[in-house]
Amino acid sequence: MQPFRIAGLVVMGALLVGCYTLQPTGGPVPEVGTSIALDINDAGRLALGGSMGPEIAQIEGRLLSKDDDEFRIAVSALHLLRGGEQSWSGEDVRIKREYVASVRERRFSPGRTLALGAAGLGGVAFFVTRSIVGGGSESPPKVPPDTAASQRVPQP
Repeated sequence: MQPFRIAGLVVMGALLVGCYTLQPTGGPVPEVGTSIALDINDAGRLALGGSMGPEIAQIEGRLLSKDDDEFRIAVSALHLLRGGEQSWSGEDVRIKREYVASVRERRFSPGRTLALGAAGLGGVAFFVTRSIVGGGSESPPKVPPDTAASQRVPQP
């Protein structure tokens, strides 16, 4: 019964954590407090290059405030043009709207979460059915009894 309890915990953990994706808002900017990502355009890379680096592709963080001219974000990460990423610890940064190509919102992805849960359950099921994880007792090795044929007789 113990392996099934472990499998349940793995699946519950995967479902509780969940998977999120950054999706275009397609309309108005999300509410304050939402996790967002700003895709930065060429003018933004040029203007922000001195303070944040010249290869910024996207700025990710929590939206602190917004108005007609700028976004104020607690930055958690910068995604670079060539695939790198820099982690930030919530620094308060103001980004002018004219530097932003598009706004993305962090949204829960039920499909990815279910896939992660199924993969976790499959992995646990694999280990449980294969008895890869030990947990039983080891039986002592059987020693054959001595017979007359196996005894050694000294030579005169």
